[in-house]
Parts: sequence; C-alpha cells; structure tokens
Amino acid sequence: MIDPLKLLGYRFFQNALIGGSIAALVCALIGLFIILRKESMIGDGIAHISFGGIALGLFMGINPLITALLASVVGVLLINFLRKRGIAQSDSAIAVMLSLGFSIGLILISLVGGFNVELFSYLFGSILTISQFDLMIILGLGIITLFLIIVFYKELLSITFDEEASKLMGIPVNMLESGLNILIAVTIVLSIKVVGMILVVALLVLPGLTALQLNKGFRITSMISVIVGVTSVIIGIFVSALFNIATSGVIIFTLTAFFLSAAIYRHFE
Repeated sequence: MIDPLKLLGYRFFQNALIGGSIAALVCALIGLFIILRKESMIGDGIAHISFGGIALGLFMGINPLITALLASVVGVLLINFLRKRGIAQSDSAIAVMLSLGFSIGLILISLVGGFNVELFSYLFGSILTISQFDLMIILGLGIITLFLIIVFYKELLSITFDEEASKLMGIPVNMLESGLNILIAVTIVLSIKVVGMILVVALLVLPGLTALQLNKGFRITSMISVIVGVTSVIIGIFVSALFNIATSGVIIFTLTAFFLSAAIYRHFE
C-alpha cells in the first residue's frame, strides 16, 4: 500500500486536496441555500447545461472549465428570463435549458470524434488530474463566490426564509435571486473536476441535508455542512489514491454515509 504521508509530497495530490476542499466548502454553503429554497433541481439543470460548455471547450481546443462557466451562466440567465416573463414555470424552464445544453454537447462531441478519456474526466470527475491552471480557476472562482456570500449574507438569508417580507423591506429580491443562481452556476463549474458533471448535485445537496438533520441554528448548520463536505472530499481523495478506485464515487459514498448517520441519529434522538 502507498504511504499516505508520501502522497502529500506530490504536487498533483496537493492540487487535488486544495481544489477539492475549496469546491466542497463553496458547495456546502451554496447548497444550503438551494435546499432551503427548495430549488435543488436547478443544480441538476445547470450541471447538464455545463456539458454543452465542456463539449464546446473540447471542440475549440480551450480549457473546458472556461467554456463550461460561460455556458452555465448564460443558461441560468435564460432560465430566469423564461421564468420572469412567464414563458415557462421554474421546472419547465430548467428542463428546456437542460435539454438544449445537453443536445448541443452531444452534437459537438460527435463532431470531434465522440467520447474520449478527457470528456469522461469531466462527466465523472478526475480530481487527481487537476492542473495548476485548473487550480487557479477553482481558487479564483471560489474566493469570489465566498466573498459575495459574506457580503450579501443577510440579504440571501432574508430572501431564502421570507421572500415577500424581503420585498417589503426594499431588498432587491429579483437581482439577488439572479445573483444566487449565477453563484450556483459558478459553484457547479468549481466542482466538475472534483466529482464530475453527473454527480455534482450530490456534492451540492448532501452536506446541507446532513447538517439540517441536527436541527441547529443557521450559522452552526452552515459550519457542519462545510465540515461534512470538506471531510468527505479529503477522505475520497486519500482512499481513491491508496486503493486506485474512483474518487467521485468514494466522495459521494462518504457523503451518503454521513447523511444516513445523521438521519438515524435524528430518528433515535
């Protein structure tokens, strides 16, 4: 078996730990707002939209994370447009953009010769292959997202728990909702290399769901959510490196184990 301490000396392993921890931290915080607003499906929709962006990046020969970010932001803005104009309800708008993004991705992938190893790393995650440039993107987006969450913390909390009262208080609800959805898009792109496009919703939702089982205040719940998310990613990275198994699978399995443990604890409390 590989010595775990020796792994810490490798740059690729350091990149994985740093990038994965940042992604898990941001996912845990943003995911809590998604759960409380009962909008978990928007995460799945944006993840599928990002597939079109990933395919575009591979087609054009540029970093797929950049094009995935652009596609995700455009997609979430179009979802908001469809909802606000009454063209489609929330779930229908998500379904329309999800289908469009995925179909564009399939067309572009077929043009570049079909599925390959690189594409599968974005579909299912490949955290141990995070490059220095990928890490810079993840770090930059993570810092911006955390900064905005801190700055607009009270407003985001207000529109999450009582949207109508927020409007009466003069809080720009529509603008903040659009901003939150853009942050969700950014967060999903942050996490694509960690667990992949297909499993990213689990990294968004499971830490928050686990923390909510303990019935604590919002601040403590946020802290528990972050601890669960980051710990699961670190465990996943070490276990996958030591036993040569899929990192994303171990991360989600660990998150699920935390969630089930918390649910059982709540049931018998």
